[in-house]
Amino acid sequence: MKTLSTLFFAFCLVWIHASAQEPMLSAEDWRSDLAFLKETVHKEYPFLFKKITAVQFDSAVNQLHQDIPRLQPHEIVAGLARIVASFQYGHTDIRWTGGAIKFHIIPVSLYWFNDGIHVEGIHKDYSQALGAKLLKVNGVPVEEALKAVRPLLPVENEQYFKGYVLDFLCIPEALHAQKVTQTLQNAITFTLEKDGKTFDQTFPAVESFRFPRKYSLIQPNTDWVSSRDQSKTPLYLKNLDKIYYYEYLPETKTVYVRQSQIQDDPSDPIPAFYKRVFDFIEKNEVDRLVLDVRLNGGGNNYKNKTIVKEVIKSKINQPGKFFVIIGRRTFSACQNLVNELDNYTEAVFVGEPTSENINFYGDNRQVVLPKSKIPIFLSFAWWQDKPQWEDGPWLAPHVAVDMSYEQYRTNQDPVLDAVFSFTGSNFVRNPIGHLEQLFNESKLDQVKSEAARMVKDPAYKFVNFEEELNSRGYELLIRNQFQPALFVLQMNSELFPSIRQCLG
Repeated sequence: MKTLSTLFFAFCLVWIHASAQEPMLSAEDWRSDLAFLKETVHKEYPFLFKKITAVQFDSAVNQLHQDIPRLQPHEIVAGLARIVASFQYGHTDIRWTGGAIKFHIIPVSLYWFNDGIHVEGIHKDYSQALGAKLLKVNGVPVEEALKAVRPLLPVENEQYFKGYVLDFLCIPEALHAQKVTQTLQNAITFTLEKDGKTFDQTFPAVESFRFPRKYSLIQPNTDWVSSRDQSKTPLYLKNLDKIYYYEYLPETKTVYVRQSQIQDDPSDPIPAFYKRVFDFIEKNEVDRLVLDVRLNGGGNNYKNKTIVKEVIKSKINQPGKFFVIIGRRTFSACQNLVNELDNYTEAVFVGEPTSENINFYGDNRQVVLPKSKIPIFLSFAWWQDKPQWEDGPWLAPHVAVDMSYEQYRTNQDPVLDAVFSFTGSNFVRNPIGHLEQLFNESKLDQVKSEAARMVKDPAYKFVNFEEELNSRGYELLIRNQFQPALFVLQMNSELFPSIRQCLG
């Protein structure tokens, strides 16, 4: 079998001729595709103008129209990607690997841990870089490179960005289009840090292919290696060949369920699976149910009804007994699931925020650009599980926990550990609602002390106290409740001194 290095040398010989092998499109062909996209959006998808205006969209289209004659094909595709991504819905996107233009990628899988971006998996030819922390991309600090490629991605929220942006750091065409590199290159150099040493590693780029990944993590094989110790497997990564599975943990009297798609497993439909789970819970000594959907990117949200109903009628649906683990891959139909569990059950959410807005546009249709054949996906269905005043960029966990690289490498699971250590002591499921209740009971000293405590508590780090309190203060002003408004806004300025100037 040829190694990746051997293939790279062969690839280098044809890189310079690649464009000759691809269908050549004229500037007018590209402009025709752009006009088609513009007309399609205005005619069939005007409801997508929610986070941007039609004027902003048209301005971006007009700019790309002017720029097309001086751009290379991959730069034009990047321009199209920026326009589509500007709607900021994860389901509304462009498929880079589709159409007439070929893209390339280096054989590196990155993951964003709480202590930086690390090489999570890699082709065996470059195993010396496995586990290293990424510092620079072609000499550009990683923070600047991330900012540069951000417009290519339909960033629904910061969790979506963390979950899906990293492959763009591995695509030469993306880096050149976004001016991370000044020329289109056939390799990418990472500046890395490992074992206290900093070094540069150059990786060849080959024609785009699918990494051997499941749920964003490398599955090692004869050619690929993972930085995770393979001698054992944490619960959330067990049985990944199954959509869902459950396990009883007798030492903690816990039933653990991992579900990573909202689809029926071909051999075990969702209703049958959850009937077994809840029959076991009812007939055995079970103190806790953990539903782990941190890897769940969605599917068919009509499949959620069974799960929600089973939880509602179960003995486990009590505060401190039912936990749902969420994260940056909790998306689409799984966002609907966690919304419904939040609405109708006593779930305590643990982990990271979801990567989908609470209410969102999903269910896309494919639109193929006539000349370049590039697939564009445009969302058409508005999903609203919560009233507009409860909308937000994501569903935030009640208990915030994330993971370091070393914890991942050594198969620790700090998120599940947080579930097992949860006592409910001093825990507030709805921090803002808790403060409102104290405020309405005129317990103003407690409002201040509780707000100060929770703002400093890392468990609540995804609660936007500053914005929420500011909003409540101005609502009181609108209702001419000046003294209460002054109290809230002044407390907010003490908690967040940077906003004091606004109150001046």
